[in-house]
Amino acid sequence: MAIRYDRPVSSAARSSRLIGAFSLVLALAVMIAHRFGSLATPYLVLLLIVAAGCALLAAMLAAIGLRSLWVTGAEGGLAALSALIYAAFPLALGAYATERYMTLPDIYDVSTDLVTAPDWLSQPYFDQIWLKRKVQVTPEDREKQLTAYPELTGRRYEGALDRVLEAVRKVAKMSGMTITESSGDTEPGRDPEDRPVKPPQAGDDAVADAPDTIPVPTPRPYDDDVAKLIRGVNGVTLQGTTRTLILGLRFDFIIRLREEAETTFVDIRVASRYGQHDLGFSAEIAGDYLKALDAELLGIAGG
Repeated sequence: MAIRYDRPVSSAARSSRLIGAFSLVLALAVMIAHRFGSLATPYLVLLLIVAAGCALLAAMLAAIGLRSLWVTGAEGGLAALSALIYAAFPLALGAYATERYMTLPDIYDVSTDLVTAPDWLSQPYFDQIWLKRKVQVTPEDREKQLTAYPELTGRRYEGALDRVLEAVRKVAKMSGMTITESSGDTEPGRDPEDRPVKPPQAGDDAVADAPDTIPVPTPRPYDDDVAKLIRGVNGVTLQGTTRTLILGLRFDFIIRLREEAETTFVDIRVASRYGQHDLGFSAEIAGDYLKALDAELLGIAGG
């Protein structure tokens, strides 16, 4: 009479495969819905945390299933292996976010000018839902930025503002950044004699040769309201939005150009829309943009 051995079956391994597949499908679905749909970022973060938690549970159950296979020869080895493959992506995404959250400063706004950051033309505001944050950026936040990203500084280019502005717009378009608002004089250094001549009007004979504007020296050593107003005339400010490539996280940015003597100084400010912690993406966006701008204006960048 033949002896038949019935192998035990690991229920943990089978469960791990189902939970691992669910975590992968959930992570991919919410990423697609956020990138190409209307899913708000706070819900994306919440659902990705759920997906990572399910993936972690699947990995633990898979480990139990593999142990049962090793100790008792229980069936479920393939199911456990499948679970680990399914859970790999949500776990990697969660580990990546956790590592950035723990090692980078809890700030959501970065600027190349730590003292007088460019002011928003239109203050960005979005319902934070459950990702709450401080309303104002404090000096302590700027100190955290300086410590974490000391290389994030403004750029001075030995060129006229109109030339630098053209490059700024070009690089922004190439980087997938959309400019939504702008303000300032795009021809601040143009000689009055080169400006278009307006047709004479009745009663204008006595002042026909008068320039449209009178140059005013900029008091650089001072930083009062009058000085800021005067400097604002000799510059351009551009505000817009951008998104990260994969997750489609939205960020607001503002680029400020100021003409100083024979040079143009460029500052950039980038802020995430949700939460107190931007996971370092704001600094990456600003840094990548400035590097691309340096490449575009290669040869005229100065200290």
